[in-house]
Amino acid sequence: MAVKKAIKYMLISTLAFACMNVTVKYLEHVSAYQIVFFRSASSLFFTFGFLLKNKIPLLGNNKKLLVIRGLVGVTSMTLFFMSTKYLSIGTAVSLRYLAPIFAGIFAVIFMKEKIWPLQWLFFIMAFLGVLILKGLDTELNTYGLILVLLASVTSGLVYIIISKIGKGDHPVVVVNYFMVIATLTGGILSINNWVNPKGMEWLLLFSLGVFGYFGQVYMTKAFQTGKTNQVAPVKYVEVIFTVLLGLLLFNEIYSFWSLLGIALIIGALILNVVYKARKSA
Repeated sequence: MAVKKAIKYMLISTLAFACMNVTVKYLEHVSAYQIVFFRSASSLFFTFGFLLKNKIPLLGNNKKLLVIRGLVGVTSMTLFFMSTKYLSIGTAVSLRYLAPIFAGIFAVIFMKEKIWPLQWLFFIMAFLGVLILKGLDTELNTYGLILVLLASVTSGLVYIIISKIGKGDHPVVVVNYFMVIATLTGGILSINNWVNPKGMEWLLLFSLGVFGYFGQVYMTKAFQTGKTNQVAPVKYVEVIFTVLLGLLLFNEIYSFWSLLGIALIIGALILNVVYKARKSA
């Protein structure tokens, strides 16, 4: 019963994130800095509300790491939002999911963690997917690819920083720092790049924070309810939801090579999650 509930929570989370992804894509003409600003500012309503309601100290304990996490996180978010202006949304999301691989490599370098030989095979399989996307999909924009790969690298660093923070700070404190720093950064960078939203665009911009917040909440609930190896692979359903919404809403067309590259990336990541969970059990 717990497994079913955990999977249900994760599916809700993936749908929320997919809705956020396609909203970002729809707001293509709005600057990435504005999107960062609205995505973060509208989440502060939830994070501040939660911390104040539960009387959790806003400043946390490990302030230096919390600030660094926020700065690296906003860099990753901005790069990803910028990449969506050059790539189909399904491709951008798939490539962003390389982050756990970069996190694994950083963990070996900075935290002396062990990676089993079979995991390296999965990593190679994922990067082969990237090579197929770039080498055989003639429609793939090189600048967009560079942006989203940089977003994945910095997102991988975020994983390492969060593991360093550990249980020393409440998860919502960590998210709140990220949202505050992202709001300030996005707001300042938007000053010279501001595009006035029209009509429904205001609602869509504020909906980013709502989708993002509920995506995070239900993802956390899923991991709290079920085992990692049962729940984590379901996270990648976000790619399927995003691709389908891209097809329906934007008439995005994916070539055979695009779909093969995406399948290799996501397949490798799922295998890595399942294998790692079994080896750690």
